[in-house]
Amino acid sequence: MNITHPESLIFWTVLVFVILLVLLRKYAWKPILGAVKSRETSINDALAAAEEARKEMQNLKADNERILKEARAERDSLLKEAREMKEKIIADAKEEAQEQGSKIIAQAKAAIEGEKRAALAELKNQVASLSVEIAEKVVKQEFSDKDKQLELVGNMLGEVDTTLN
Repeated sequence: MNITHPESLIFWTVLVFVILLVLLRKYAWKPILGAVKSRETSINDALAAAEEARKEMQNLKADNERILKEARAERDSLLKEAREMKEKIIADAKEEAQEQGSKIIAQAKAAIEGEKRAALAELKNQVASLSVEIAEKVVKQEFSDKDKQLELVGNMLGEVDTTLN
C-alpha cells in the first residue's frame, strides 16, 4: 500500500469520508436531526400556544366589554329606579302635605264657625238681657204716658245699637 500516489490518497480520503459519513449519519445526524425536529415541534407548539393565548385574550377582552356593558346598563337601571323613587317620594310628600293642609284648613274653618256660633249666642244673650232691662225700665215708668214709653224704648234701642257697634 503506497500512500504516496495521489490516486491512492484520493481513494483513502474518499473511503474515510464515506465511513465518516456513515458513522455520522448513524450516530450524529439522527440525534442532530431529532434535536432539530424536537426544536421545530417545540417552536410550533409555542406558536400554537401563543395563538391560543391571543384567542383567549380576545375572548377575555370581549367578556370584559360585555361585563362592562352589563354593569353600565345595571348602573343606568339603578339610577333610573332611584330617580323614579325620589320623584314618587316627593309626590307622596306633596300629596300628604296637601292633605294635612286641607285638614288643618278644615279644622280652622270648623273652629271659626264654632267661635262664630258662640259669639252669636253671646250676642243673643246680651240682646235678651238688654231687652229685659228695657222692659224693667219701661215698667218702672208710668204706663199712662205713652210718649215717655216710646222715648224710653227709642233711647234703649239706641244704646243697644251703640253697644253692638
